[in-house]
Amino acid sequence: MANTYTQLYIHCVFAVKYRAAMLQPGWDERLRLYITAIVQNHKHKMIAINNVSDHLHFFVGLNPNQSISDMLRIVKGDSSEWINNEKLTKRKFNWQDGYGAFSHSKSQVDAVVKYIQKQQEHHMKTTFIEEYKIMLKKSGIEYDERYIFKLPVEEG
Repeated sequence: MANTYTQLYIHCVFAVKYRAAMLQPGWDERLRLYITAIVQNHKHKMIAINNVSDHLHFFVGLNPNQSISDMLRIVKGDSSEWINNEKLTKRKFNWQDGYGAFSHSKSQVDAVVKYIQKQQEHHMKTTFIEEYKIMLKKSGIEYDERYIFKLPVEEG
């Protein structure tokens, strides 16, 4: 629409189902490229993306023609289908239900990018659940412990 201007920066985070450590260094760069292509095909601007073994962060300039929930449903669905079709994991891959989406101002862009780029270093000291709860609290989001991402499944 003419004369419509937006500046919408959204930091998204979501986990592998049961936070299983399934994202592997041998192919996680391909996954990040695949997700970047999905995001860009929907006219969003990928600013940063990174992952560790059990979850993924990305930061976008959001196209207002698509809702955050639709974008994440497509990203998670298409990327899990790709992982399974490529047989990158020994068992069926799924992302966990739900996600975090946090808005930021232009002045915060550099800090969010650096935060996402340093995920491997960050998670040497902090678990994903600790990180996620901190993000929720900093954003003033009330949450119910029962609905925080489920615990990892024990390997048998």
